[in-house]
Amino acid sequence: MISPVGVGRHDTWQALLSGKSGVARITHFDAAAIGLEVQIAAEVKGFDIANFYPDKRKVGSMLKEMDRVTLFAMAAAKLALEDAQLEIRKTVTERVGTFIGTGVGGLITTTADQLKLMEGGPKKIGLRSIIRLMPNAPSGQVAIEHGAKGRAKSDATACASGLDSLFDAYMWIKSNRADVMIAGGTEASINPFALASFGNMMALSKRNDVPEEASRPFNIDRDGFVMGEGSVILVLEEAEHAMRRNAPIYAEIIGGGASCDATHIVAPDEHGAGAARAIREALAEAEIDPSQIDYINAHGTSTPLNDERETLALKSVFGDHAYKVAISSTKSMVGHLLGAAGAIGAAAAALAIHHQKVHPTINYKKPDPKCDLDYVPNVCRDVKINHAMVEALGFGGHNTVLVMKKFVA
Repeated sequence: MISPVGVGRHDTWQALLSGKSGVARITHFDAAAIGLEVQIAAEVKGFDIANFYPDKRKVGSMLKEMDRVTLFAMAAAKLALEDAQLEIRKTVTERVGTFIGTGVGGLITTTADQLKLMEGGPKKIGLRSIIRLMPNAPSGQVAIEHGAKGRAKSDATACASGLDSLFDAYMWIKSNRADVMIAGGTEASINPFALASFGNMMALSKRNDVPEEASRPFNIDRDGFVMGEGSVILVLEEAEHAMRRNAPIYAEIIGGGASCDATHIVAPDEHGAGAARAIREALAEAEIDPSQIDYINAHGTSTPLNDERETLALKSVFGDHAYKVAISSTKSMVGHLLGAAGAIGAAAAALAIHHQKVHPTINYKKPDPKCDLDYVPNVCRDVKINHAMVEALGFGGHNTVLVMKKFVA
């Protein structure tokens, strides 16, 4: 995990358990000078790709060829493979795929180079611009770096991109087309264009005076999400393949589901029907009853419509059990990582299963009567978890759900 609250699995997980907020005033640029109403975000602090790759010549080449969105993915993939104790080139490389989703791809390169073009003409645009900004650059570059010769692709389903990539990777292994998948999401969209656009849409919180409290999922006074950035990559591996090499295993994916609301490009279905269909599909594939879910990592954006309608979806599927299951929103601490949001939710769920502990939803102070479930307010909790569920709901009406369970060899 390369996140606004930590770098690496251990540091990020400990920060989540402690309820640490990664939201602060923007430092990447002077938001106030530009005239942006939104001047807060959840930035990855002090990120330097040289901390992951000591070869100075290699780093120089990477900085030329890769947008921040790809650099995040390169660092996260390296950490994930080290954590998995797996060197791809020592496996059957054609049986290793790379599915890394992103919502907007190399947006920093796109906007910066457009400005160069308008101010200085065509000669100011570098020959590397396209390979920096294309959304499939993270999956392609990670595959090249590690020699993964199986299928490589990038899902671009807005905020569902990272979880879609994990769902697709799970299905790819399940259909016996791969033994190992490097999968997850990456995003680097904290730039003036994105903040202006989302801000004008009234999607972002404007609590510039108290940034650490701005992301407040399921509160009655929530006023929008907080833009985040980072990358979360997981190594998915066929169970017997993993056991043969004594790999560390955190959890097992046992089902997934997906749907489209087909109602509105940004507003979720008013009854949460699309999300509910995806949940039912995931549970059916996992062959478990709703009452067997012990923990849900919710999409929980801190926007008025999402939180209310996501709660409706959960109630419609889980009935009375909805009030008994522990639910938390990682976005309360890391903001909204867009294309990497579902991936960090999946990582948090896997670690919750592994450690039997659930991170809190912070800033939960003024409950919304319409959002009346157990959102694990403010303090982490020990929970006996056999089964967990992760949700990601994106612009375009995309709904994706994964179900995991505690791994038993």
